[in-house]
Amino acid sequence: MEGDQETEVYTLVARKPSFDLPTACPNCLPAYIYLKLAQFPFDLAFNSSFPDSDELPYFENGTYVAYNNEDGGVIEKLKKDGIVNLDAQLQSLPEYLSLKALIASWLEEALTYEIWVGTEGISTSKIYYSDLPWVISKVLFYKQTYMAKNRLGITKENAEQRETQIYKRAGEAYEALSTRLGEQKFLFEDRPSSLDAFFLSHMLFIIQVLPETSVLRCKLLEHSNLVRYAEKLKAEFLEASSSSPSPPLHSFPSSFTRKGSKPKSKPKVEKTEEEKKFKKRARFFIAAQFLAVVIYLSVMGGGSSDEVEYEDEDD
Repeated sequence: MEGDQETEVYTLVARKPSFDLPTACPNCLPAYIYLKLAQFPFDLAFNSSFPDSDELPYFENGTYVAYNNEDGGVIEKLKKDGIVNLDAQLQSLPEYLSLKALIASWLEEALTYEIWVGTEGISTSKIYYSDLPWVISKVLFYKQTYMAKNRLGITKENAEQRETQIYKRAGEAYEALSTRLGEQKFLFEDRPSSLDAFFLSHMLFIIQVLPETSVLRCKLLEHSNLVRYAEKLKAEFLEASSSSPSPPLHSFPSSFTRKGSKPKSKPKVEKTEEEKKFKKRARFFIAAQFLAVVIYLSVMGGGSSDEVEYEDEDD
């Protein structure tokens, strides 16, 4: 497939840009940076139809689609299928495996915590919900926060302990990565890898999206060589490439079953039955999400009320 890059159109579909990033989504940014590090030609498109879908980002070419929630994610799928593999000569090295585990576990866990709990979701509205009505955005935010706490194993009883553990691990991970990097250009000397894509996206998100009061941001900024690393790679692979001629960015509210169709300017015409069905489906999806969370909050609220009454009876 690599020999046909000049004639084929490859598209990465992500959440929209914000905070001076090409996409502000912490799941989408690594895939974007990975393709940029590989200097692989692709179009960037945006999809805001399903703000809490785990299918974004996805990468498509004709009938080929690699989804975020399948086969280990977009990057792993592209590597497995031989489309773009920066790790071919690295993935058997012990150092590669240990760094991958560090980034994919401790740092990913820390970023999830900081986005939804540590900073109380201050940035999430702009990333995920800015196109939605305020009430629905709040409902989806509470739903995602609840799911994040579940994934992190956070309960009322262990919240403080888990917070200390998560920040401690993140600090140790930054220390290890700082030592490993030194003054090298990439984590593995002179060649970029998927680990650079994951770590660079992690750093750029923390520095450009999270508030200055973020604990994770403060821990990261303690390591000046990591900051220099992020600045150099951003300037070379993101800012330099965006200033040169490149395919225009597209934005479309399509469903995730879309396969390679490219938006074109057309005269205004009456909506087709398929478009009407899709809009109806999108409205139904949001309504279903809203109803599900309202029911959940009602049940939880009822449980809290019962506990209060029980305690009053004891008094």
